[in-house]
Amino acid sequence: MTTLRLSGNPEADKLLSKDPLALLIGMVLDQQVPLEWAFAGPAELRRRLGHDLDAREIASMDPEALAAAFSARPALHRYPGSMAGRVQELCRTLVDQYGGKADAVWKGAKSGQELLARVRDLPGFGEQKAKIFVALLGKQLGIRPDGWRQSSAPFGDPATYCSVADITDAESLDRVRAFKQEMKAKAKAAAAKTPAKKAVAKKVTAKKTPAARKTPVTKKAVAKKKVGASSSASR
Repeated sequence: MTTLRLSGNPEADKLLSKDPLALLIGMVLDQQVPLEWAFAGPAELRRRLGHDLDAREIASMDPEALAAAFSARPALHRYPGSMAGRVQELCRTLVDQYGGKADAVWKGAKSGQELLARVRDLPGFGEQKAKIFVALLGKQLGIRPDGWRQSSAPFGDPATYCSVADITDAESLDRVRAFKQEMKAKAKAAAAKTPAKKAVAKKVTAKKTPAARKTPVTKKAVAKKKVGASSSASR
């Protein structure tokens, strides 16, 4: 069995490696928090529930009880309430569509495209996160239906360090983190340029707009003015 190294905690990583539901939950939590925090979450949730993670049980839990398990200190996420709801939605989908078995999501996929579509349809998975997960399955867990690299590109591309799919040790973690910081810096720089461009465009538009025209003085208006002046003088 391949041992994933995503949380920095051997016990949590062992659970991620052997429990497909834990891995899916970790991916859902991997948002707006450090990835180690996100992927340590399933093991801590398991400890708080007092037994192995079960999609059917989580799906049918009282939402407030699940939210309380997420919110107990230390919280499992920066936004424990909303993430508890998202994880419950995930589990309900697994129950409704895959008999409550998380690994059925990828075991039945006949192509990379189908696998990507299945993952993308899960609550908590957008286009990018779905591609990263497909890349993780292919690169580290040997789940490689035809076309999986193409479907998960660029995250499925070989010799890259751009997502959790590429993290296998401390060195690769540092490289992935450096890549993400670089992408954030570029996005921030691009966002900073946008207001300036809009201001310039607005200034140019203002210059092109013709000044308000004065009301033209017609012969009729001049004649009317003279009549008025004559009447005033005769009084």
